[in-house]
Amino acid sequence: MKLTIVGCSGSYPGPDSPASCYLVQHEAPDENGTPRTWSILLDMGNGALGALQKYVDPLAVDAVFLSHLHADHCIDMTSYYVLRKYHPSGHQPPVPVWGPKGTPRRLARAYDLPRKPGMGEEFDFRRYRGAVRVGPFQVTPYAVDHPVPAYGLRITAGEVTLAYSGDTGPTPALLEIARDADLFLVEASFRSGDDNPPSLHLTGAEAGEYAARAGAKQVVVTHLPPWHDAATIMAEVGPAYGGPVYQAEAGAVYRLG
Repeated sequence: MKLTIVGCSGSYPGPDSPASCYLVQHEAPDENGTPRTWSILLDMGNGALGALQKYVDPLAVDAVFLSHLHADHCIDMTSYYVLRKYHPSGHQPPVPVWGPKGTPRRLARAYDLPRKPGMGEEFDFRRYRGAVRVGPFQVTPYAVDHPVPAYGLRITAGEVTLAYSGDTGPTPALLEIARDADLFLVEASFRSGDDNPPSLHLTGAEAGEYAARAGAKQVVVTHLPPWHDAATIMAEVGPAYGGPVYQAEAGAVYRLG
């Protein structure tokens, strides 16, 4: 499995990265036994579609999984809609898009489209209801703690597991999402000691503590907002975790398994 950080800036795009978007790929045969690269996206935040084209043809994406419907995690789906609808090679078949309840309506409103058909001819919208399979990937959603319906994702292909926290405050769900994961992609937007609002994001220390309790093998810290010095948050993670810790950077690649 290969993880490419397309965008990792927290809450809004930063000077060095788009907002949240992660490309996950795995080599496996298709239904006819022909080897191919399967590609899924986790989130599509502000600026993500432009950067994505450096790493994969957007028309080759097999599915999109939206953790929640805040703009920094979903708004570039409006540009992806344009690409799929008006591409010179013709209108593209709908790509599966999993998300919370209300995803079709939210994205139609974002592009000022009528609710029907909205983007339903470009995207095959599906609501999170449990584990799903896309090629070699099994993706299991877990509800997490955020002001809107939001999900963390546990992605398995073969013997390898990638855990993604999405945006969340402290919640026991993170222990299931990250249990024995080969890599835990975890947000840390807050600093310990600040007067942080509840049920919104994790501090660096909390991210490290959940990773340690879950037994994750390595940690990549993401969603660091540009208004903080990332080093102050990162300094909290390592002591709480005790294992390999990396700061997410746009373009970074992690190979698992």
